Amino acid sequence: MTNPLLPFKLKRLRSRFGQAPFTMLDVGAGNHSAQLVKGHFPQCSYYGLDISRGYNNDERDFALMAGFYELDLTLLQFEAIPDDFFDVIMIAHVIEHLPNGDAVLAALVPKLKPGGVIYVEYPGARSLTLPSMQETLNFHDDPTHVRVYSVSEVSAVLEQAGARVLEGGTRRDWRIIAMMPLTVPYNLIRKGYFRGSLFWDLFGFAEFVYAERRG
Repeated sequence: MTNPLLPFKLKRLRSRFGQAPFTMLDVGAGNHSAQLVKGHFPQCSYYGLDISRGYNNDERDFALMAGFYELDLTLLQFEAIPDDFFDVIMIAHVIEHLPNGDAVLAALVPKLKPGGVIYVEYPGARSLTLPSMQETLNFHDDPTHVRVYSVSEVSAVLEQAGARVLEGGTRRDWRIIAMMPLTVPYNLIRKGYFRGSLFWDLFGFAEFVYAERRG
């Protein structure tokens, strides 16, 4: 059974691996992501990658990591990352910050084992038309966003790099939507404003593509 507290981006990993060990590269490994992933998948061998070690991580996060790559993705210098090594590559809300996110995705696919999976999530074109809100509801609310991608574009890049697309579309987590009558007032009281990310699933802010490397 799917854990009701499991974030949308991790749900497919539960059905694929259960509690079995797997090796994961988390591209954009800030905001205590190591603690989040290891909390749900204790047997995961977790590797992080980010441009800096200091993006909302602490020593507890690094203690949980099997390794960390401090890299500027835009340089496409991935020689330190082994090929044919990872069961999972997670790259959620990263490519919209990159002018060459398509090239980054193509270069990451060979790092998967044959049969390994990659999950990509990013703001879709719909985010360009949404209202502006703190903590990002409109694409341009975040000044570091530089490029809009689409399911068709990301899917084509992954297919050409040797992966088979299993699923893709607009991210809709119905559990999050159902909980909004509770979470929205709670966050307003706690923060004093509406967080844009609370409305992502309701308004279809994000898209995702989930693919498997061909053998």
